[in-house]
Amino acid sequence: MISHILYPILLCLVVALYFCVKFVAHILTTRHALRHVPGPRPSSLIWGEEWLLYHSTPGAHYVRWHRQFGKILRFTGAFGHQVLSITDPSAIKYILGEAIFDFPKPKGVRAWFKATLGEGILWVEGREAHERQRRALAPALSQTSVRSLVPIFYDTSAKLAGQWMKIIDDGHSDEAEIEVTKWAGRFALDTVGRAAFSYDFDCLSGRPHALADSMDGLTNNENKISSFYMRALFWIFPSILSIGDKGEMIRKSKMELGNVASKMWRDAKVAGDANGKNLMSMILRAEATFSTHKMDENELVAQMRTTISAAFEPVSAIVAWTLFELALNVRLQNELREEVSTAGLGDPSYDDLTSNLPLLDAILREVLRLHPPILENHHEAAETISVPLSEPIPGTSDTYLVIPKGTILEIPVNVVQTDPDVWGSDAEIFRPERWLERKKRGVRSEREILAFSEGPRSCIGKTFALCEVKALIITLLRQFSFACPHEIEPFQSFVIRPRIKGQGPSSLPLIVRKV
Repeated sequence: MISHILYPILLCLVVALYFCVKFVAHILTTRHALRHVPGPRPSSLIWGEEWLLYHSTPGAHYVRWHRQFGKILRFTGAFGHQVLSITDPSAIKYILGEAIFDFPKPKGVRAWFKATLGEGILWVEGREAHERQRRALAPALSQTSVRSLVPIFYDTSAKLAGQWMKIIDDGHSDEAEIEVTKWAGRFALDTVGRAAFSYDFDCLSGRPHALADSMDGLTNNENKISSFYMRALFWIFPSILSIGDKGEMIRKSKMELGNVASKMWRDAKVAGDANGKNLMSMILRAEATFSTHKMDENELVAQMRTTISAAFEPVSAIVAWTLFELALNVRLQNELREEVSTAGLGDPSYDDLTSNLPLLDAILREVLRLHPPILENHHEAAETISVPLSEPIPGTSDTYLVIPKGTILEIPVNVVQTDPDVWGSDAEIFRPERWLERKKRGVRSEREILAFSEGPRSCIGKTFALCEVKALIITLLRQFSFACPHEIEPFQSFVIRPRIKGQGPSSLPLIVRKV
């Protein structure tokens, strides 16, 4: 009787001991293999540098460390696991380019995407599986398709402007203080709903909206201590994502988004409109054939969840930071308003948005450079692999770095994009004119901006996102001017959002005035 009770307990203890020994052995092996790579001493025995990173300005320590230790450094995460931080251009080109499938997302990151979105394109790994999913989505986000969607971008932009005008008029004034991050998120949801799925979420009605609130609430609470524990531990214990209040929030958000995606799919099949150029029409066409792009319903819903989420978080952050920078610079606002006015009375075309508004393009590039939505690009070495370097690690003569299997590495985007060697002594100053100057000198800068990553796994919706943001900024500047009455700081959510300094979740209240 006793043996029957003790056996499962002993078995659990043996399994737990096995994984503990394996984990410790991996840490010791990795630490030994990377012993020649410089980096900061752990500030905490348990948490490594995680506590320090979490309680400081997003990205600030990466900048300080890389200026002290060079383009390759290592630091310690929770329970001693080693993290490589890489800004060397040759290593980045190799990791994000030809070797991208040797450096998949870490298990914790994949667990997050699976828990929140399902097995879509952000979760999938492996060349064949990823390319199959990317081929299925790419036509709907191509330049040809985005060209046809530009009128929708202006229409949702006009709805947002109309709501802000109503807020001002209801106050019987020429101006009002408006919290723009909420509205930016709702704009992003309505735009992707209509443009990708021919579905109106009606987020810009001004009424409470379950989907918008659910998606915003999932990541806009990172100032809670539970968020620190999850962020610090999910790299080594991915199952933590299913525990506690945060785990319940993840499940509810995934279910809410899944219910919406399933309804959109059912409505689309009933309507049967397979002739359009948007994502839903292309899915319907594939569904009616024996196409290799055809997806089962679970995969389909996961892709729809992923598309909606990817359009919501980064786009809302880009809109907010663009309005913030314009609010700080009246001269720049006026110059941009003048550029927009020279484009004519109508809405600028796709060609105008992509090629004929140089100041608007420069402003958006500078926003992406100084305020990248995603601060770190994370990967994990699938095997022990040698990575080329543009210069040796200090104290060595090696022009390559051997990265042990299982090592987590990150590319700190903000460090790359504020490197004084590339951008000059004013690298940390918002100065859009630098892009106009570089263009005159014939300098190509695409590889120096990693806000959308690069290579085979770069953001598939980059053109879509940039065009919708430009359409919104044009629409708003024609009707409003902006000023910022508060001190604003960056805030680490899933993306980097603005917030009033020291005040909880993200917020960006701006004075919006009629022009």
